[in-house]
Amino acid sequence: MPVYMVTWNLNKERANYQHARDSFIQYLDRYQNVQDPGLESVRWVSYNGTAAQVCTDLRTKVDANDRLFVTQVFAGSHQGWLSKSVWDWINARL
Repeated sequence: MPVYMVTWNLNKERANYQHARDSFIQYLDRYQNVQDPGLESVRWVSYNGTAAQVCTDLRTKVDANDRLFVTQVFAGSHQGWLSKSVWDWINARL
């Protein structure tokens, strides 16, 4: 099943920032996903669809002044410094 990296930035100036953030993460949890504890607004999502489908779905939970980026992770084309459990999760799905 494909793995996508999802990263976002919600507008912190809005009055209901914490509620918006919590709602977005709760919505994101509908997907199989994993988070590295050192990356606050990044998740790796496993979904049997396209990056465009994930992005379109998640955009329903953000405002026009927020930002969202979704990209597919391919075996052998990624590198980084993440916790071992996150690497294990990602690599088990590629």
